[in-house]
Amino acid sequence: MKDARGTSDPPLYAAPSGPLRVSPKEMSGTGSDVRLSLVIPTFNERQNIEALISQLCSLLEAPLAGAFELIVVDDDSPDETWRLAHELARDNPRLRVMRRTTEKGLSSAVIRGWQIARGDILGVIDADLQHPPETALKLWNEIAQGADLVVASRNIKGGGVSDWSIIRRFLSRGAQLLGTIVLPKVVGRVTDPMSGFFFIRRQSIADVALKPLGYKILIEVIGRGRIKWISEVGYVFQERTEGGSKVTWKQYIDYLRHLMRLRLASGASPQTDQHE
Repeated sequence: MKDARGTSDPPLYAAPSGPLRVSPKEMSGTGSDVRLSLVIPTFNERQNIEALISQLCSLLEAPLAGAFELIVVDDDSPDETWRLAHELARDNPRLRVMRRTTEKGLSSAVIRGWQIARGDILGVIDADLQHPPETALKLWNEIAQGADLVVASRNIKGGGVSDWSIIRRFLSRGAQLLGTIVLPKVVGRVTDPMSGFFFIRRQSIADVALKPLGYKILIEVIGRGRIKWISEVGYVFQERTEGGSKVTWKQYIDYLRHLMRLRLASGASPQTDQHE
């Protein structure tokens, strides 16, 4: 179908169904030369999505020479974020858009995006510009050095938070400490297990049954993936300029339940080799 300018509409993808399992690239049926697939999960992010896509495309073009894709996975936002992203995709061949109408939740949205991804490297970044887009270049540089997983961390040199309250800092640190106690061989492998900004090699999670709970997908990836070399880069978490925070007490409870689920499932210890 073409619009008034004669431009063909890009596909609007429906979410895959079934288990949350990412296929190896050779079985994905893409035959693509895409190297990086970066998923952007969204819910009511219409005010931020255009700026984020523009910045990411400008930044990633130089190191990847077009061999990347951005995948917006929208949970049927009332503000129709998916519709705006789909309109942007008409003029941006790097952009693909998925609208989910039967599932909700950040972690599953990320995996559904990875399931249609064509890249050897899979990633995730928030849509609200709290994750600085320029940090994606640092993540890519670490992947290029051979890391299996690269995490953007607020808790190493060069990292931090902008204007968090004492209570929010306490809750974040407390959640990390609890995670280290409950699941030390998973949570203890990174300085910022609560991070939602990272790149991972597809082969590290291909054919792994992922069962995330809540919105902290990184601990699920580390807990169930085949990951040897983990690297981290520092970033400063930014405050929102548009829209409202989606952090709720339910998410902290889901985080605790997720820790216990992984603890019960950890019959075999994960790989512990780490290079910083």
